[in-house]
Amino acid sequence: MAARHRTRWATGGAALALALAAALTGCSGYDSPSDTASKAESAVGSIASGASEAVESATAEAQRRLDDIQDGIDVKGDVKAAPPTVGSDGRARSEVTVDNTDDAARSFAVQVNFTDAGNQLIDTVIVTVSNVQAGHSATATARGTHDVSGEVGAEVARAVRY
Repeated sequence: MAARHRTRWATGGAALALALAAALTGCSGYDSPSDTASKAESAVGSIASGASEAVESATAEAQRRLDDIQDGIDVKGDVKAAPPTVGSDGRARSEVTVDNTDDAARSFAVQVNFTDAGNQLIDTVIVTVSNVQAGHSATATARGTHDVSGEVGAEVARAVRY
């Protein structure tokens, strides 16, 4: 039941347009679902920290990238994000659990949003959990890339099984 996972974080910033343009380079209609999920992580991960408008743009890009996963099925109800903690390094962490309710091994791309006490989006991440066996669960840890303070929330914004 061991699962490999990769985590990429992003929030918007001054270099948003450049980062998004670079992230879109090289995308084709011939990508496998795994390649598309990996590119989604990379695209979201390449956007630097910054203003709330840029965070919203990064979120929209993450959503678009998840839409690009061929043969993906929306399984948000099969994924849960644990209440986040803030480590000694000041970074938010949330354990994400995926339940594979399919009859074959599947992988998951999960968008997790972190919010502040006012429920404002402060970070977004796409976590990939690969090769979860049929009928099993697996976990991955979503980790922030910048310091946070105060109350932080985590929610599964979207999950795609492929």
